[in-house]
Amino acid sequence: MKEIKIKKEFSNQRVDKFVRKYLNDAPLSFIYKLFRKKDVKINDHWVKPEYILKCDDNLKIYVTDEQLNDFIKPLEYSKINFDIDIIYEDENILIVNKPSGILVHGDINEKRITLSNKVLGYLVNKNEYNPNDRGFVPSPCHRLDRNTSGLVIFAKNIISSQILMEEFKTHNNLSKVYIGLVKGKVNNKGKIDAPLYKDENTGKVTIKSIKDGGKNALTYYEPICFNELYSLLKINIVTGRTHQIRVHLSYIDHPLIGDSKYGDFNINKIFEKDFNYKNQFLHAYSISFNKLPNELSYLSNKTFKAKLPLNKEKIIYQIYNNFDINNI
Repeated sequence: MKEIKIKKEFSNQRVDKFVRKYLNDAPLSFIYKLFRKKDVKINDHWVKPEYILKCDDNLKIYVTDEQLNDFIKPLEYSKINFDIDIIYEDENILIVNKPSGILVHGDINEKRITLSNKVLGYLVNKNEYNPNDRGFVPSPCHRLDRNTSGLVIFAKNIISSQILMEEFKTHNNLSKVYIGLVKGKVNNKGKIDAPLYKDENTGKVTIKSIKDGGKNALTYYEPICFNELYSLLKINIVTGRTHQIRVHLSYIDHPLIGDSKYGDFNINKIFEKDFNYKNQFLHAYSISFNKLPNELSYLSNKTFKAKLPLNKEKIIYQIYNNFDINNI
């Protein structure tokens, strides 16, 4: 049996989520079997998975020592110097400018060198996080594709995580602006209102009606500068669906330059030859908060911006006759 005293920083979350983090290598079936067998107790009373933990709760998980050894996996984090640009940091959040080419979270092919592992290592080195504390792991509140650069916000505590995760889910009090280079001439601003469907088997996203399983997705765009071949757009997403910008821009026949999944492969080849650039040309440029509640209210009415990577900036400079992207 494992007995845990709930610290303040681990409270205000569902007990099943805490147990899943604590026994981080246990199958979900095993976790929820513990609850069904009443092998999870708070203050000596069995609880349901949705119970919200309180400070000083006494949690008991009835597992064997062998199961503890099998189901607790050491937390991976980077031990090398932190090499990511920090945009803003305080006791609750960390905002970084993610380079393209790095995953936010690990996948089956890469679990070690990720943005999350780098941030964890940074916080461990600052003594702001103890990797042996398993009740909460500082984590990103949203995601970017591997080859999308720009702003990513990490929460350092459970309250900040819950507030920001809800905001990124609803977009009620935040606005995200991206900068993307697309195929063709776009000389007017517009709106793309087209439901998106993700095939869980292939990972590919397509346009599909709501009745056929699609989910509402809304994107606004406006040109920053353009010519006959390429347009540089400011893109605002009202919803945050997987691959939303990439699929929506392809849908209106102005796919992102360098997009290997939804783009124009012939244009991508020409662009790579002319500018020695291969990845999708998309950057998460700014995040603005309207009115945030409670512990994060001090961030209300603030905007955070991330400069474009130098290689993207140089290409824009070449295409648009010395246009300074920093003036937008």
